[in-house]
Amino acid sequence: MPITADTVPSPTPPPSSPRSPSLRYSSAPAPSTPTSATRSAPDRLLAVLAAFDHEHPALCLTDISRRAGLTLTTTHRLVGALTEWGALERDDSGVYHVGLRLWEVAALAPRGLALRQIALPYLEDLYEATHENVQLAVRDGGEVVYIEWLSGRSAVGVHIRVGARWPLHATGVGLALLAHGDPDDQEEYCAGPLAAFTPYTITDPARLRRVLAEVRRTGVAVSSRQVTDDALSVAAPVRGRDGAVVAAVSVVVPQDGAQVPVLVPAVRLAARGISRGLGWQPEAGS
Repeated sequence: MPITADTVPSPTPPPSSPRSPSLRYSSAPAPSTPTSATRSAPDRLLAVLAAFDHEHPALCLTDISRRAGLTLTTTHRLVGALTEWGALERDDSGVYHVGLRLWEVAALAPRGLALRQIALPYLEDLYEATHENVQLAVRDGGEVVYIEWLSGRSAVGVHIRVGARWPLHATGVGLALLAHGDPDDQEEYCAGPLAAFTPYTITDPARLRRVLAEVRRTGVAVSSRQVTDDALSVAAPVRGRDGAVVAAVSVVVPQDGAQVPVLVPAVRLAARGISRGLGWQPEAGS
């Protein structure tokens, strides 16, 4: 019997108020954050940008100062420079938003717009074959970042949007990426802590190791009820020109009635197509 993410319910109950999936875990300064006077100029500048996230897309100057852990004077100076450059925009009410100049720069990232453009035709094919949520994600440290998402009107609801982040162990795409990472890095991640979002989220290191081994053996990750108790995802790794795993693609369907054997070939086909588009050449017979 294949080991999936819902084979054994985790004994750890879900937190009473789980973090929003759109928040980076480091979005707010910790109490030990250095003062403005001891932080370098780049650190202060990045702190201003990090004050914005999916739950806080629009901030006044005071809110930016508080979330960045900077004095109001310093914040005013940095926000002015960022606004002049185009990284921030100020509306008529005096509230700041992320500016289009950052989007222009971010579009140059090889794991961003370029990857999305290559992957989109295959994602659309996967959506047409399933009419369910289709996702493309990359890894950033201990999290996955979703860079594309296609959803049908009647598809199961998911807590995902482009730019959203989730811990690796809690999603199908995350398991696919973690399973093909550096062994030492895997071991460090498995050692925890592993956040729980439902009673089925993997929180036991030994269980996570078994799941990752199964992902490597089968080439797909099946994640069931890890983030919400009504959804199941099937994911497969996407490889770059040199064969290294650079992304993962998945389809998310309702838990009830999910036909995993039917979904696996479709997801594998999409992942292989994107990989070929990135220049990957599979070995003969693979």
